[in-house]
Amino acid sequence: MPAGLIALALGGFGIGLTEFVIMGLLPEVAADFRVSEASAGWFISGYALSVTVGALLVTAAVTRLPRKPVLLGLLVLFIAGNFLSAIADSYAAMMIGRIVAALCHGAFFGIGSVVAASLVPSHKKAGAIAIMFTGLTAANVLGVPFGTLLGQNFGWRSTFWAITVIGVVALLGIALMVPASSTEPAKGLRSELGAFASGQVWLSIIVTILGFGGMFGAFTYIAFTLTEVSGFESGAVPWLLVLFGGGLFVGNFLGGKAADKALDKSLIFILAGLVAVLIFFALTASNSIATLVSLALMGGFGFATVPGLQMRVMHFASTAPTLASGANIGAFNLGNALGAWLGGVTISAGLGYTSPIWAGAGITLAALLVMLAAAAAARRGGPAAPAVTPDVEREPQGATIA
Repeated sequence: MPAGLIALALGGFGIGLTEFVIMGLLPEVAADFRVSEASAGWFISGYALSVTVGALLVTAAVTRLPRKPVLLGLLVLFIAGNFLSAIADSYAAMMIGRIVAALCHGAFFGIGSVVAASLVPSHKKAGAIAIMFTGLTAANVLGVPFGTLLGQNFGWRSTFWAITVIGVVALLGIALMVPASSTEPAKGLRSELGAFASGQVWLSIIVTILGFGGMFGAFTYIAFTLTEVSGFESGAVPWLLVLFGGGLFVGNFLGGKAADKALDKSLIFILAGLVAVLIFFALTASNSIATLVSLALMGGFGFATVPGLQMRVMHFASTAPTLASGANIGAFNLGNALGAWLGGVTISAGLGYTSPIWAGAGITLAALLVMLAAAAAARRGGPAAPAVTPDVEREPQGATIA
């Protein structure tokens, strides 16, 4: 395994920790700034919106720059944002810190995916992307519980100081381990925008929004489902989420392996599996044993889509993949927002705490249908071909589509 992948995964770990650990620290943060938990919740929403904006605008702004210096600059932004959060003396200062940290998120994973794929042979590209995203899954499995524990015992600011240190270590790791020769600049903004002429790029992004939205629609309100429907005590919820995080970790690894063998077929199978798991979960949520199984499988099938979806966008934007890769990271966050919104609508309509799971199953089914159509079009050679600009030589492909 190239050492650079480990450095990229560590950066992903820190960024994932920044995004998710705040969920377990909201009571402490709200009390410190003397705001309601709903107001403190904007530290999550504001971050997600900034990720979406940064994935497009920041990536577009750096397309002509060599990728390694860009990754280092993004980590400096990440470190600065978490440093500001750690020393924030007001709600507004904390929000600024969250926004600054979030601006690097989409661009880091988007550009990092391209760099990770360049470090390995063509038949291992999806697996390399999966390794980078292992940092994100590890943030859920290990980082969030321990980050929450650290914040609860030593103050929430200690968690952000720890994340700042992780950022510094990741910065040094990328500086030392990622070869500059693998991080040549993109072809320029015009060529990067030209990648969006491919219908398959857009179909892939739609699948990302719907597929990830389905899982997070169910996951956003999972604490209510576990306590109000499955009958678990509230104190058990963090440990149950570790089970979910374990599913993310395994799913990410296996999904990358499968995508390297047959990209579209693996995505169709995984999305169909996720639909089945969500339906099973909704039907059996009152059974604690079945719930444990569903949690692990939901995490596994849900995150197994990530390396494949990221690889698919890069495949069909292969002449200029950087901006399309960043846009797909933004699409994951749009999916999060869509799923959370629709799940909230179903609960507000009085449909119960399993209704977000049913909504997630419906969204994922839509993703599966779009994926089937995209795969069929790719086999026919319709909107399958990557957008090719005359002055750009097409790069080797990284996976078998079907």
